[in-house]
Amino acid sequence: MRIPTPAAATRLGAPRGITLRRAEIAALVVLAVAAFVGFAIYPTYPNYDSLYSLLWGREILDGHLPSFDAYRAPTQHPLWVALGVVLAPIGESADRVLLAITVASFVALVAALYALGKATFGVVVGAVAALLLLSRLDFPFFAARGYIDVPYLALVIWAGALEARTPRRGGPVWVLLGLAGLLRPEAWGLAAVYAVWVSWGRPFGAWVRAGLAAAVAPAIWMASDLVVTGDALYSLHYTTESAAALGRRQELSELPWITVRFLAELAKWPVFVAGLGGIVLALRLARREMVIPLFLLASGVGGFLLVSLRGFSVINRYLLVGALMLLLFGAFGLVGFLRLRPGHPARLPWALGSLALVLAGGLWTLAHLSPGYVDRELSLRESVRQDFISVLRDPAVREARRCGPVSVPNHKLIADVRWVMDAGPSEVVARTDPKGAARADRGVALFVTGGWRFLKHPAYGPFDQTEDSALIQVPRPGFTRAVVGRRFTAYVRC
Repeated sequence: MRIPTPAAATRLGAPRGITLRRAEIAALVVLAVAAFVGFAIYPTYPNYDSLYSLLWGREILDGHLPSFDAYRAPTQHPLWVALGVVLAPIGESADRVLLAITVASFVALVAALYALGKATFGVVVGAVAALLLLSRLDFPFFAARGYIDVPYLALVIWAGALEARTPRRGGPVWVLLGLAGLLRPEAWGLAAVYAVWVSWGRPFGAWVRAGLAAAVAPAIWMASDLVVTGDALYSLHYTTESAAALGRRQELSELPWITVRFLAELAKWPVFVAGLGGIVLALRLARREMVIPLFLLASGVGGFLLVSLRGFSVINRYLLVGALMLLLFGAFGLVGFLRLRPGHPARLPWALGSLALVLAGGLWTLAHLSPGYVDRELSLRESVRQDFISVLRDPAVREARRCGPVSVPNHKLIADVRWVMDAGPSEVVARTDPKGAARADRGVALFVTGGWRFLKHPAYGPFDQTEDSALIQVPRPGFTRAVVGRRFTAYVRC
């Protein structure tokens, strides 16, 4: 079977006229309504990193430097900290407003992937890519947990979409990459490459302007680190040390397979295979159009490998840009046959192959999908927060807080306790922290209960990390049990 070259292919073009525009707006409205209905049905709360940004915003408003160096605090992200400053005056409900922003970012991300697909491979590929994204439950789940990765992805993909529409656009692309660079440092590399691209063949002044634009985000990041900690590279040093302390590094020999496994986990194996096939087919049929998606794929994977080699945590979320591009190439692999003229000998076999892959993907999904998992996980967070509040606001706990800090098993509950109780860094300590443990001889000792599964839960459980001693779940002499909740128990001592 002979696949034609790009010159022999017909572009999968976009339908013209107001009908398409109306359809796009209608689809966006439906998606936005569905997203915020889900937001209302599942009143979840931000994850550890995002909640800390709100805490730091509250500290800044109180006239203090943010506690970037708190025990096992996450790495700061300047744009998210600035958002924390804006939202903190709202009060306790600020965490839900922040979550609404990440949900809106997910809607923007779906629109961005559609726009990038439309600008490169055509409307149909863009629409299929958007549908594939909606079917990958990891992405909306990250949004429902308030991960900064979702707005970061929306900014990066929209930058790619705008550049695909108008090459060397500058202006808005610089703004998007700059904001992305204040959320994740991987965007610095994207900005540096973009600076070379927009400056190539132009006068020296253009190189200077582009270089300055690319340097804005890292300069702001380093300046904030310098002001708060005295070390302009604090985030770099701290992230590396934290990855080592939490056992999140991997051996060099393991990285290739881990990279493949993470991409397949995020895109799911059938789409991963379709994505690889789509890359091969696009090299023959759409070599010029695939440049930006291929660059984003390469930079996403390359950035993951670089931060892993540098000693950062090896986490699948750092491959999300690459996974998104696999969705886009997967969409091309599934419907790219429409680019071939009717009657072309390769069109029918390609269509049949796509149909077979869709059926195989459907069977794979039925075999692996656990519809109740997402429901349980999202419902769990509301249940946990309510139990958490009822225990911490009990009169006996309030009284014991006058005698000493609130101690928690390890770092995981620090942000939640501080946020709910409007407490400062010194008022909540972890029993795994030698400095904090020394101060935890009086006050409130909070313990995680609720069964072994909850004790091993990655967001709340004290026993999913081998480096923490089991003694963090044992009350000290002199503490008496004061409040028993469904998942938390408080002991007090004055």
